[in-house]
Amino acid sequence: MGLFRKLNLTESPTIDWEMNPEYTFGTFESWGGKERVRSGKERIYYFFIDNWVDTPKLCLMERGIKHAKVVAEILAPQDMVDACVAKQGSAVFEKNFAIDDALKAWLLENILETDDESKIIPLVEETIVESALTDLPGPDDAVPSLEKVSLPSEFLELSEDEIKLFIEQHKLFDKEYNEGGSFENYLIDNGDGLTVTDKVTGLMWQRGGTDIMSHRMMSKEIVSINDKGFAGFNDWRQPSLAEALSLMQTEKNSKGLYLDYCFSIHQPFIFVNATRKTGGYWFVDYKQGKSFWASGTIPGAFGRLVRQEK
Repeated sequence: MGLFRKLNLTESPTIDWEMNPEYTFGTFESWGGKERVRSGKERIYYFFIDNWVDTPKLCLMERGIKHAKVVAEILAPQDMVDACVAKQGSAVFEKNFAIDDALKAWLLENILETDDESKIIPLVEETIVESALTDLPGPDDAVPSLEKVSLPSEFLELSEDEIKLFIEQHKLFDKEYNEGGSFENYLIDNGDGLTVTDKVTGLMWQRGGTDIMSHRMMSKEIVSINDKGFAGFNDWRQPSLAEALSLMQTEKNSKGLYLDYCFSIHQPFIFVNATRKTGGYWFVDYKQGKSFWASGTIPGAFGRLVRQEK
């Protein structure tokens, strides 16, 4: 098969035509999913439309437990891709769309049942090595005079209209809801390789975080992290929407995230303590530079915890 030969995938892979972005969390990340996919080495492949970009594109995903990698872009007719997106609307988790029957038929004829590899563009991920070192001031360095800001830390339930007003009110940057916003924090490296503190808000942040999981499992993980006393503290919690957005920068760093470089690339979108009116959960996505909501009973995300310094 030309597709898998072009991608150097030689272990008899197949396409799962029933898989789509909506099903992946329940299959691979949640407690229920592991009953279906038991082996961490198992990989499945499915086609989807990436609608995060300016022009939607057809891609091939390699998926496993705690593993997701876009391995190729497929040069399908743009009018077919656009028509598929138009049929599905916009309230889809991560804006990744399932393909329709028309695209499936095109893929079978032009990609899977032919040796023509010209429409297959392999994607190679750049390897980024995380470092314990930062370019930030240290805990013993002098801190300039700063105007302290107290951000809302409580749980919120917000509609799309309300979240826009909320983000504008606090002058936070969000590419969808307030592209003109900008929050100026002042991060210091606490010297432990684990945390940084924003001297403007008084918030201490994990530089890394927790792998993708469900809300239920994230709650248990927070208890475990506090029981272990991560970085010497036991009052870690999920950030509020405002707190998470206070880290958002207006330009991408070299890791491709709208974050200071000190933060890990491995937590691109995180849980926040907010839900959407009429259903759903709010998340903050540092890869796309925006907030988004996801519906479903067990939506998943990464965790980056925070605590308020006394």
